[in-house]
Amino acid sequence: GGVQRGAMARAAVEAAFDELGIKPSATIEHEAAMTVDAGLAAIEGKLSGTFIKNLVVKDKKAGLFLVSVRSGAKVDMKALPAAVGAAGANFRMADAALMSEKLGVAPGSVSPLAVMNDAAGEVTLVLDRSLVVEGAGALALHPCDNTATVAISGAELLAFAAKYGHPPVLVDFATAADGEAVAAPAKPPPAKKEADPAAEKGKGKKENSDSKGVEFTKAGNFPKWYEQVIVKSEMIEFFDISGCYILRPWSFSIWDAIREYLDGKIKTVGVQNCYFPMFVSESKLQAEKDHIEDFAPEVAWVTRSGNSELEKPIAIRPTSETIMYPAFKDWIHSHRDLPLKLNQWCNVVRWEFKHPTPFLRTREFLWQEGHTAYANKADADVEVLQILDFYAGVYEELLAVPVIKGRKTEKEKFAGGDYTTTVEAFIPATGRAIQGATSHSLGQNFGKMFKIEFEGHDGQKSIPWQNSWGLTTRTIGVMVMVHGDDNGLVLPPRIAPIQAVLIPIFLKGQDNTLLTAQCHELAAQLEAGGIRAHVDGRTNYNPGWKYSHWELKGVPLRLEMGPKDLANKTIRIVRRDTGDKEDTPLSILTQKVALLLVTIQHDLLAKARAERDANVTTALTWQDFMTKIGDGKMCLTPYCNEKEFEEMVKAKSKAEAVAAAGGEEEDERSSTTLAVKTLCIPYDAPPLPEGTPCFISGKPAVCWCLWGRSY
Repeated sequence: GGVQRGAMARAAVEAAFDELGIKPSATIEHEAAMTVDAGLAAIEGKLSGTFIKNLVVKDKKAGLFLVSVRSGAKVDMKALPAAVGAAGANFRMADAALMSEKLGVAPGSVSPLAVMNDAAGEVTLVLDRSLVVEGAGALALHPCDNTATVAISGAELLAFAAKYGHPPVLVDFATAADGEAVAAPAKPPPAKKEADPAAEKGKGKKENSDSKGVEFTKAGNFPKWYEQVIVKSEMIEFFDISGCYILRPWSFSIWDAIREYLDGKIKTVGVQNCYFPMFVSESKLQAEKDHIEDFAPEVAWVTRSGNSELEKPIAIRPTSETIMYPAFKDWIHSHRDLPLKLNQWCNVVRWEFKHPTPFLRTREFLWQEGHTAYANKADADVEVLQILDFYAGVYEELLAVPVIKGRKTEKEKFAGGDYTTTVEAFIPATGRAIQGATSHSLGQNFGKMFKIEFEGHDGQKSIPWQNSWGLTTRTIGVMVMVHGDDNGLVLPPRIAPIQAVLIPIFLKGQDNTLLTAQCHELAAQLEAGGIRAHVDGRTNYNPGWKYSHWELKGVPLRLEMGPKDLANKTIRIVRRDTGDKEDTPLSILTQKVALLLVTIQHDLLAKARAERDANVTTALTWQDFMTKIGDGKMCLTPYCNEKEFEEMVKAKSKAEAVAAAGGEEEDERSSTTLAVKTLCIPYDAPPLPEGTPCFISGKPAVCWCLWGRSY
């Protein structure tokens, strides 16, 4: 069977050579060569050229890579991920079954020519640059059959790879003193553009801007705008460890409001709060292989205590399944012990390689994580969507941010789980989506792994059905990005630490005692009416400075009162979201403020929803899809829902975007990749007409899928 298969593979290669006009300078027939040494021995004295050695490696997230290097090279597996643009990947050698399935070859016959069998584009080809540079000489490789070796040029190999849609990643393998090769990046991380440093630094900067306020426009320089807004509004302070930030009271009070809302919701369905240690042993962490493979590159380890090395390293939780479920095993014995519904409010650490972004992508963050167990699947499935509705409520009812509820594809689901549901938000200013929160069905996978069993009503042993779900401080960053404007934060009233700030307008040389007293009396009335109010009676700042200060902090309403207002028993109300001003009698102030706060909350959501909806479109073909993605849209497409085509979209969209940008590769550490990914299969998608073809594969579509560039 192996001989027959090798002959068929070789025939396909030879047919491709004929089609491309490739004529090997030599072809050597020999006994089956299962190793590099055997291959070298078979051609010794018969064929001159650089013999190619091939490795096939895999990572759960990064995918499959076929790495082709000189026969004498030893590849540093730790350095390889960064070198091939998959920093953070945890590469393992692919097994024979996977090589056969994806590349159509058996071990011993692997060759860069095998990419012709990867029609789905799931394998990334990596070549040592020295093999294909001008003047490199002939390359000796198997024609997907290890009973023969052919000699072709580097240019011919590149043409072959291009024909089958596999332009290679070219890596410079630095030569060590002993002649072995070590993976090194093909080029250093992209340097800052040197054409006009001053212009780049000033991109999007306002004219005559005040350094105390936001100096950049949201549309002109979004990253600088976002950084200045969250720092100058006193939400965030930078810390001396990259990816870690101080949450100041202004932002933490927003997290308090989110926590209070969500905690109340989950308690209505019987969830109880608890707390588990933040440390986990290596053996427990490794218990669920698929689960930890996703998190492995981000796990932080404690290896020392004082000056002593720990006997065994201890991990800091990236999530708590492997910490909590050994306890579930001890607590769950009978159907009477179910359902078990626990939640903890805590921090987690994920040592991200990508560039950090405050609130969105940080090495330590705050969250809640719920973990539940049920006697049957039906009840567990009900909870998954129930929690998803609570998460949608956090965004839409509290933060006035519209979200799309849906189910993740198999590729994007939580590692080790059965399926994942999500709420997806959208940032119009950047044309990017962002995952808001997720609710996972874990099925019985973790129960099997941790040997959690219970005795049912019928006396039979069963494994419980488990869920996990989480929401993080990312919520705050999403809210800032959606609602903020060129002057700073715009806070929805329901989560604003201060809903109305009263600013007395003092006149020099006058007694302002009555004015100050009136403002404090009004603040007390507002507080009695359930409105969070504050009087800014500082005398060392003028009214204009105070207006800008509270505008930057996003307070929904500003109430201005001067001596004339005091005499007329009126006060001026200014809306933060629209700038509208209105003079209001003091006699109806509490009612007016309460009504305006409800109106602002409603208007912010309506405005954000209209902007989001204007950026959701439909595409039926690849060309239309890429045009709309390039315009910063989210695209709903008919989709066959097959993992290999999802990988193809990701790779192809990135390649086309890089080419359109002039061929300059993006920084692999970027948290805003050019690749397009699936966001979700929306629950409210329209009916799919029977026979509609998938936009990428041409196969019959089975669902509508939402795609976009994402944080």
